[in-house]
Amino acid sequence: MTADWGMMKYRRLLWYRRRGNTMKIRLIAIDLDGTLLNSQKEISPAALDVIHQVRHEKSVGVVITTARPPRSTLPFYKQLSLRGPMINYNGALVWMPTNGKVLLHQPIPYNIARGIIRWSRERYPNIIVSAEIGDKWYTDAFDPADKAYLTETSRAYKPDVIGPFDEWLNQPVTKLLLLGRPNWLTAVKQAVQEDLPGEVTSVQTEDYLLQIMHSSVSKMAALAKVAAELRVPREQIMAIGDNANDVGMIQWAGVGVAMANGHVTCLQAADHVTDHHDDEGVANVIRHIVLEGKAPHGA
Repeated sequence: MTADWGMMKYRRLLWYRRRGNTMKIRLIAIDLDGTLLNSQKEISPAALDVIHQVRHEKSVGVVITTARPPRSTLPFYKQLSLRGPMINYNGALVWMPTNGKVLLHQPIPYNIARGIIRWSRERYPNIIVSAEIGDKWYTDAFDPADKAYLTETSRAYKPDVIGPFDEWLNQPVTKLLLLGRPNWLTAVKQAVQEDLPGEVTSVQTEDYLLQIMHSSVSKMAALAKVAAELRVPREQIMAIGDNANDVGMIQWAGVGVAMANGHVTCLQAADHVTDHHDDEGVANVIRHIVLEGKAPHGA
C-alpha cells in the first residue's frame, strides 16, 4: 500500500472514532467468485438473508461487481432480487438488467485486439483466444473435453460463435481472454504493459487466464460511475472482494473489506478482513458493519 493510501485509511479510522464507531452505509459493492459465492459457487442462505435485511430494513443498495459476463451473473442478480445496476467484465460494462440500459461500456478497439492476438499466437501457437463482445462469446477454438482451461462461465455456457478470429473480430471487444500456460500469459502481460500502456489493461486472477480490457476499465471506475448515478458519496459505500481486480474498489470505497481467503494485495488494502468465503464472510461483515453499525476491526 502506498503512503497516500495508508494516510487515507488512517484518516478514516479517526473519522470512525469521532462518529462513535457508527457509520451510514448506503451502497454495498460485492464481488462474486471467492467473495459472495462459496466454493460450491452458491450464495449461502445466511448471505441471502442478511442482504435481504439490509436492502429492506436499512434501504441499502447492493451492486454486483464481477469479471463475469452478464449471462453468468444474472442468475445471482435474480436470486438476490436486485433492481439496480450491475458491473460486469471488471467494469468494462455497467448496465441496468431491468431495462437493458447501458450506463458505461469501454471496449478495446478491434485492431488493437487483433494485434495482441497475432503477437501472442506467433510466439505461443497453442494459446486459446476468446473474446466477449457485449454478452456474446466468440472464440476460434473450443473443446469442452479440455477441462484444464475452462472458466466458470465456459463450464455453464457454450460459445455463441466459433471460427477464425479474422472472420469475427471486426468490432470493438468488451474483454479479450487468453488461456494457456502461466509462462505464456506472463510474457503476453509484460508485452502488453510495455507496448500498449495507454490502450489496454490486463488482469491475471488465475494462472491460466489473462483478461485484457480497455485501459480505463476497473471495478473502481465502474463503482464510481454507479455511485454518481445513485448519488451516493464514496464514504457511504462498502466494497467487498478477494482478488487483485478488487483492490481498486476496496481502496476507493469508504469501507473496504477483504475476504480471509483473499489475495495479499486485498488484505493489505482493506479496512477490515472478514471471514473466509466458506465461513459466511460476506454475511458476517454486513451484519457487523451495516446492521449492527460497528466500525471495521482496528478502528
